[in-house]
Amino acid sequence: MSYTEELGKRAKAAEAAAISASTSQKNNALAAISKALIANKDLIIAENAKDIENAKANGMSEAKQDRLMLNEKRIEDIAKSLYDIINLPDPIGEVIGGGNRPNGLQIIKTRVPLGVIGIIYESRPNVTVDAAALCLKTGNVVILKGGKEAINSNVCLGNIMRKAIEEAGLPADMVQVVDKTDRETTTEIMRLNGYVDVIIPRGSAGLIQAVVKNATVPVIETGAGNCHVYVDASADLDMAVEVTDNAKTQRPSVCNAIESLLVHKDIADKFLPLIAERFKVHNVKIYGCDRTIAILGSSVEKATETEYATEFDDYIIAVKVVDDIDEAIAHIRKYSTKHSECIITRSLENAQKFQKQVDAAAVYVNASTRFTDGGEFGFGAEIGISTQKLHARGPMGLTELTTVKYLINGNGQIR
Repeated sequence: MSYTEELGKRAKAAEAAAISASTSQKNNALAAISKALIANKDLIIAENAKDIENAKANGMSEAKQDRLMLNEKRIEDIAKSLYDIINLPDPIGEVIGGGNRPNGLQIIKTRVPLGVIGIIYESRPNVTVDAAALCLKTGNVVILKGGKEAINSNVCLGNIMRKAIEEAGLPADMVQVVDKTDRETTTEIMRLNGYVDVIIPRGSAGLIQAVVKNATVPVIETGAGNCHVYVDASADLDMAVEVTDNAKTQRPSVCNAIESLLVHKDIADKFLPLIAERFKVHNVKIYGCDRTIAILGSSVEKATETEYATEFDDYIIAVKVVDDIDEAIAHIRKYSTKHSECIITRSLENAQKFQKQVDAAAVYVNASTRFTDGGEFGFGAEIGISTQKLHARGPMGLTELTTVKYLINGNGQIR
């Protein structure tokens, strides 16, 4: 039996206990994980330091190193977030529909776990804990395959969680962390039909498309974020500067940060110098159209199709001056990954038009795209941001990790 088949076999063996676990059992396991993370924070930081050292040696950008880094505060925040999940209602067993048929059959529609979930992701070791916690709360078993850049951190976190889960009286194999980094292992996990019920990729557009194209297990697409802010002609320019700057620079390496800025031609002369001055704080590199270059000068490089289509994950942005809201919407339709899009405007008509016509999981009016997040939406944490339309869309919290089961009760009815 291969390494990945053994993972699958162990996951399936843990599935019955996961499905049967009570809410209190699952919450006790989550509390045990939280305490174990705090108790082992020095070990976690030491293992994470190995990954950071390797990242520097391999020329990883500072923004991406930030995604990778775990310090005492981040570990404490992760541990705290587990209590947020504990305090959320358990969706498993919830009755969400049904009724009595004329023939006396009672039909009950309930929420049940998806089963065994494979999660393939990059860089961010906090995902290891977030994903495991959400899966545990929903009675799912999870196989976690992180990227090689975080292998030491992920394996360390996985070992700590597995021990805590077992001490809480549940099978350690409810959470398994893959300790191999080769591509062959990743591909095999995508094809573990019969063991894995769904694959959720979380990371770059390249990773997500590789999973979509190679998996034989059903896939829920998440993560790729070529997000935009459109500053309308009627926008409050002070608000537009604050929202745009936050959406780009607060944490540029995450999927809900913007990569492109669209500006109405009527306010471009005023707004672009304001935002360019703010961007200087973080040395944001600007690519722009001819009209942008005419306003901001030679410090702006000419934007091409490539820049408008790129998720930079860095202090880089592509800018375009547009004639009207219709051109802005058309541009977003062409380049958006359907993650998060924003309009800054004082026009109710344009706000409603933008929210109706822009096809994305989250569409904002006068607020930063950085809020597209399970914690910010009140979900406790997230497994990822789904950018597709089936079976979930937007931040995937607890209910998105469930499917339905129909329970039918009768007294001898036949058809």
